[in-house]
Amino acid sequence: MDDDPDIREITVMSLELDEDLEVQSCECGQDALKVAREWQPDLILLDVMMPEMDGPQTLAALQEIEETKDIPVIFITARTQHYEVERFMQLGAADVIAKPFDPEALADLVTQHIQKRAS
Repeated sequence: MDDDPDIREITVMSLELDEDLEVQSCECGQDALKVAREWQPDLILLDVMMPEMDGPQTLAALQEIEETKDIPVIFITARTQHYEVERFMQLGAADVIAKPFDPEALADLVTQHIQKRAS
């Protein structure tokens, strides 16, 4: 989920390099809540800085919904100062990926998180 259409497109294209991954994208927190509740993804990639409902607010809302509370969330953000990453992890993020990210490595990273959760 990212409010920037270019980032969403790059993220989707990067993840679809792995044909085992099923990908959906959203442009705002409210959409993400609806899609996550209905789709039940194995993992959510979430931008931190967004209008209306930012990443931390979206994560908090996901954690309050019974159907989505256990879905791991990885923040993708340019805000990667040590104290910021620490704060995101304390909020319940499974990981933090720095923007700009390596498009060729994203699918592998996501797959590793999914496999770690499954084991």
